[in-house]
This record gives sequence, C-alpha cells and structure tokens, in this order.
Amino acid sequence: MFMAHKLFTSESVTEGHPDKLCDQISDAILDSIISRDPNARVACETMATTGVIFVMGEITTDCYTDIPAIVRKTVERVGYDNPEYGFDAKSCAVLTSIDEQSPDIAMGVNASEEYKKNSADASDLIGAGDQGMMFGYACRETPELLPAPLCYAHMLTRRLAELRKTGALPYLRPDGKAQVTVEYDEKDTPVRIETVVLSTQHDPNVEIETLRRDILEKLILPVLPASMLDDHTKYYINPTGRFVLGGPAADSGLTGRKIIVDTYGGFSHHGGGAFSGKDPTKVDRSASYMARYAAKNVVAAGLAARCEIGVAYAIGVARPVSIYVDTFGTGVIADDRLAEIVERVFDFRPAEIIKTLDLRRPIYTPTAAYGHFGRTDLDLSWERTDKTEELKKLAGIH
Repeated sequence: MFMAHKLFTSESVTEGHPDKLCDQISDAILDSIISRDPNARVACETMATTGVIFVMGEITTDCYTDIPAIVRKTVERVGYDNPEYGFDAKSCAVLTSIDEQSPDIAMGVNASEEYKKNSADASDLIGAGDQGMMFGYACRETPELLPAPLCYAHMLTRRLAELRKTGALPYLRPDGKAQVTVEYDEKDTPVRIETVVLSTQHDPNVEIETLRRDILEKLILPVLPASMLDDHTKYYINPTGRFVLGGPAADSGLTGRKIIVDTYGGFSHHGGGAFSGKDPTKVDRSASYMARYAAKNVVAAGLAARCEIGVAYAIGVARPVSIYVDTFGTGVIADDRLAEIVERVFDFRPAEIIKTLDLRRPIYTPTAAYGHFGRTDLDLSWERTDKTEELKKLAGIH
C-alpha cells in the first residue's frame, strides 16, 4: 500500500538553555563525586531562576564536594559570565538541600532480591534503583545511526555555541534552540529538509536583519547538507524578532526537562526517567545506555534498518522483568528471535551494565548538552559497535 510523504520534527537546545544549564550542573556534581568515590550514590537535581540556583537531592558519599564552587564554575563555563545577561556566575545565589539516599531504597540496591536468596553470581548483587521502563533506539538514517531531524538539530546548536565562543558572531549570548523538520518518502527515507527554526539570544544592539542573515549564511547553510535543502525549504530565524533576555533570567530551568532532546528526538518511546545527576545504579540512566548499545549494534550488524529495545525493572531486583525488540518490519529475522539473541549478547543486570560500559567514571558532564547518543566528539562506551559479529553469528547472517 502506498504511503504518502510525511514530516517529522526534532529539536535541540544549546548549553545555555536554562534546563540544559541545570543538567550540566547536576552532572558536574556527579562527576566531581564519582571521580573520588566511584561507589557513591548520587541523585542530584538543579533548579535555576533569576539570580538563584538551587541544588537538591540525595547523595551518599565519603568524600567532600564543594557544590557552590562546582555550580559557579559550570555557569561560567557555559557562558553566563556577564551581569548584563541578567544572570552570571559571580552574583547568583547558590542554595543546597542534600540528604542521604533513603535506606529503604539503598537496601534493595546494595543487595538485590536474587542476591539475598543466596545467589552465587556477583552480577546479581546490585538491584535496580527503581522500577520503570527504558528504551534504546538506532536507525540507518545517519552515520551516527540516529534520526536525521535530531542529528541536524544538534549540529545547529553545537555550531551556534561555537560561533559564540570563538567570537565569530560576537553578539551571540548563551541561550538558544534549533528545530528541524524533515520530509520522509513512502519508504521512510529522509529526502529533504522542510523547515528550519532557530532562535538565539543576542546583544540588544544587533539589528535583527543582520542576525538573520548571519545565522543563515554562517550557520544554517554551511552546517546542513546542501542535498537536503531546496528552494522550498523554509527558515524561521528568531521569529519573534528579539531575544535579548534569556537563560534563567527569562525562564526557570530544571534538571531532566529535556529528555527528548537527550535521547531520540521523539522517534522512540521514552520511559520518562531523566539521566543527568544520577549515578549508574539508577537504571533510568544506565539501562538506557545499555539499550542504546544493544540497538546500535543490531542496526550496525545489518540485522535491521530500525531497532527499538525496551527493558523494564522492579526496584531492588537485578534481572529485568521484560526485554522486547521492535524492528518495525525492517528486521532480517523475526523480532522474537532477535530478542532472544539480544538477551544472550547483552546482560541488562545493573552490575553487568556498569562493568560492561565502565560507568563508574567522571564521564557525564559532556553528555548533558547536545545529546547522550551518537556523539562523535566523545568516546562513549555505549556508542561502540563491537558486538556486531557476535550478533550476526547467532542470527545466522554472514
């Protein structure tokens, strides 16, 4: 049956977006702690608004961490270093409210139900830090094995930040966001970019027409693939005209409020759990990384053009309560057979995820802006494709 062309849109935000600022603060605190105490338990959230940053959560560790210093260093690194921006690292207040991890949660994480029942397998030791479902996704649309609209949106926001930091466009300020709409043909292949929306914070003295021309000529056209642009592509650059007041001075920020930007741009299901500020015993983070690792290897192995892997846990239990695979009709073998192979190759118990992906390291702050997946600028263990041969062998594909 013929399917009409369709449009799909994804967005990205810069590191100066108030929500992303909070994600980076939470992960900077996590990295500081885990670098000295790899077994620490961290669930750290940040809120930002005009003149104030509030750090809250549950942290259990033997090391001392100067949270206000980390907050101010992160805010300055992101670019809020000038009082004229309405928010800056030196003058903002930093408030903290930190408790230890609940003992009711800790007893299930420290020793899973399986381990308490005299399991001889050390991989059963760590129980899931919460119930919930997590998803991983990969597809052939881009070299990163991610959806095209999301990759293009991330390309724009990363370049926008570079133009600001290098001084190429000196009137730019830290806050900004991009949105890209891609047209797909009847075979679900991306064929062209329909619409580009980009909004950037700026100094008050720049003319809007100058900004729009610069952003089009120095950012959008050089970054996006020329083959995907045509005379019908629409561009909306700072559509309201003025974006001087931005960041926490214009809109409150909160850790975990950009989970679709962090993952697959809306192409895949999402369990709702955020990543930033959480140590790897929290399966919201670690199991999502493992699911991406598995899905990416399935696609890289040629076993499917698109693959989503879903996993679910019960709190305090090491082994997932369910694992499923959906290749959306693109698999070279049946999904139920592929699910069996995935379970043989990838161990989704928290202790095994942590060991396999080497997650007790201070690697998290760079992931807190521009996505946790498909990052060619970072060496992330869950982006490896080292299981492809094993998957093909078990699937009988040569």
